[in-house]
Amino acid sequence: MIDTHAHLDLADFDHDRQDLFIKMREQGITGAIIPGINELQWQKQIAIATEFNCYFALGIHPWYIPTNIEKSLTLLEQKISKYQNNDYFVAVGECGLDKLKPEFTMQLELLSGQLELANQFNLPVILHGVKCHQELCDLLAKHPNSKGGVIHGFYGGPELAKRYIDLGYKLGIGGLLMNPNAKKLRKTIIEIEIKHFLIETDSPSMTPFNSTEKRNTPLQIPNFVTEIANLQKKTTVFILERLNENASQLFEL
Repeated sequence: MIDTHAHLDLADFDHDRQDLFIKMREQGITGAIIPGINELQWQKQIAIATEFNCYFALGIHPWYIPTNIEKSLTLLEQKISKYQNNDYFVAVGECGLDKLKPEFTMQLELLSGQLELANQFNLPVILHGVKCHQELCDLLAKHPNSKGGVIHGFYGGPELAKRYIDLGYKLGIGGLLMNPNAKKLRKTIIEIEIKHFLIETDSPSMTPFNSTEKRNTPLQIPNFVTEIANLQKKTTVFILERLNENASQLFEL
């Protein structure tokens, strides 16, 4: 199994990254998809993905709005072009919208440009969406992508889930699932078929509320698989097989 969304290139892992990968593989977690966040981090991200046999995506996160969007999109296009035939490069992202952050109009412009690049290079998209689902759905409808993508960190109910699914997107499920008060999300897991989900952690963020560790890591993945299996009343083997199939299909792993 792989963690389909883990920022293992961040400084939080600089002191023990190698040990973490050893522990991951001991648990059967063979790797991760490392999403991009901004142009300053891309090269470190690619180097770490290469060193540890991980997949990676390239994008600009809505928390890191550049001063010159056009220039940054051109740099992103050049980087994608350089790596488009690299076996580890799988998607455009992490990109998206976040109403808890400023400059929402600029976020829309930046995301539109990245959706266009995904179509240009025939790649799926890894999307971040917070408090902006109407705007995000509208934008995805304007930029249909035959490869689809994933709504990372999905936390909504079945109706919202079906809207994204109808647009061709899978739903990234992580630590929020472990909170018994996440009733909408847990209802989604019960009602929506497993073929529409991916498993992820967003490490080092989104640590499950019941974790004794402050930092999230891909080592939490087996706990999420078990919880999905319990909610769907399936075996963990069945759930894990389907989740692996979903990731392989979407990202052509």
